[in-house]
Amino acid sequence: MKLKQLLIASSVSALMASTSLQAAPGKDDGHSHGHANHGQAKAAEMNHDTMNHDSMGHGASKMFLEKRDIDGYTVSFHVMEANAGMQHGGSHNLMVKVEQGANVIGDLKANSKVIYPDGADESKPLMKMGDWFMAGYDLKPGGKHQLMVLFMTPDGKKHFGGVYYGE
Repeated sequence: MKLKQLLIASSVSALMASTSLQAAPGKDDGHSHGHANHGQAKAAEMNHDTMNHDSMGHGASKMFLEKRDIDGYTVSFHVMEANAGMQHGGSHNLMVKVEQGANVIGDLKANSKVIYPDGADESKPLMKMGDWFMAGYDLKPGGKHQLMVLFMTPDGKKHFGGVYYGE
């Protein structure tokens, strides 16, 4: 129980720290720095719904999409290999969408964490891209990765859950 509380507390701290960062006005160096509004100009070209899913891959299915119920929200976890020029911090893009009923919940703060097969872990804030939130991770072939999300809804409540990706 204490380990879970520690994990949640550290994730919330990372989330709060990441949401307080702001880009310098007018500064655009062409790199993703995890800012919530960074890259909005590219949002149209990066819209998840218009991406070609035929080239995505992990294993034989060429696509990973899992849905989980987390506290009454339907959370979609989508992993896709990052194409050249579309790498936002890693070889794969982790994308998360939160829905309640037929409504997408876009007004939330979210942080992600991956625990790699060797036990190492990495946390990153999720960047809003249309209806989805995204972060890049280097997911190695072979082995099972644990993908987790911690998100805070507009009512101030925190929600935590995840899935496994890989073999």
